[in-house]
Amino acid sequence: MTRQAITSDKLPPVAGPFSPGMKATSAIYLSGQVAQDPRTGKLISGDVKAQAEQIFANLKVALEAGGRTLADVVRVGVYLTDISDFGAVNEIYARHFSAPFPARTCIGVAALPLGATVEMDLIAN
Repeated sequence: MTRQAITSDKLPPVAGPFSPGMKATSAIYLSGQVAQDPRTGKLISGDVKAQAEQIFANLKVALEAGGRTLADVVRVGVYLTDISDFGAVNEIYARHFSAPFPARTCIGVAALPLGATVEMDLIAN
């Protein structure tokens, strides 16, 4: 199996020893994204909805760098520091996907990198 890292100078810098995404055969696995501003690498200001919108902007760039779009996504992982934000994130999520929706897991967590309130990862094919 051939593995290829997916990178773009339009993405924020990674905060550890991982790639923003990997392409393996036809599947693409994107690492978790928090709402980093691609220009500064810092977490944007704003509520969970604003953070979710920035995450989708970053995910779209990474998918494009791998030759895919949100229409190719088959699975999404969502991580929330406050599970009561589930509805607000669903509202933003529903704007970016259409039926049939990707499989999804949503997990409440104690903390996320950079103090983020939401993080998402995904798999596209």
